[in-house]
Amino acid sequence: MEEQVVLVDRNDNQIGLMPKMEAHEKALLHRAFSVFIFNKKGELMLQQRAAHKYHSPMLWTNTCCSHQRNGESNLDAGVRRLEEEMGFKTDLKEVFSFIYKAPFDNGLTEHELDHVLIGYFDDEAVINKEEVEDYKWMFLEDVKHDIEKNPFLYTEWFKIIFDKSFDRIVNLSIV
Repeated sequence: MEEQVVLVDRNDNQIGLMPKMEAHEKALLHRAFSVFIFNKKGELMLQQRAAHKYHSPMLWTNTCCSHQRNGESNLDAGVRRLEEEMGFKTDLKEVFSFIYKAPFDNGLTEHELDHVLIGYFDDEAVINKEEVEDYKWMFLEDVKHDIEKNPFLYTEWFKIIFDKSFDRIVNLSIV
C-alpha cells in the first residue's frame, strides 16, 4: 500500500489523508519534518539523496526528512526516519515550523508544513543505500557559501530553510 501523508490546514490541523504521490501531484499542503543533526564541533550532517529518488536525486540536503504517519508525533516520526535512513538514534527537539511550496520539473510539487527538528550525534552514520547515497559533515557557514556558489547541488526545501532560518539554525548548532 502506498504511503499516506497527513493533509493539514495552515494551522497544522489534520484535514485528511492522501497517498503521497497524489498529494505531490495535486500540490496539497501536508505535514512533513526536516531533521538537522549537529556534532560537538557544530558541524551539520548533510545527506546526499539516493540516485533513484523520484525527485531531487543526488542532491545534498539536511540530515533526513520525510512525512509523519497518521497519529505519529513529529518527534517520533523524526526518530523513526533518522534510524531508517542514517542508521542511528538520538534524541530530537522540535524548534520551529514553516510552510513552503516548491514545484519540480517532473510535475510534482512539495507543499509542506515542515517541522524542523534538531539533535546531536558524534559517531559515524550507517546509511541505508536505498535512501541515501552519501553523507558528510560541514560547518554551517561553509554550507551557506556553497549553496550561494552551487545552488543546483542542494534540495529546494534545504535552500528555503537556510534562506529563511539561517540565524536560528546557527544558534541551535552549539551544544
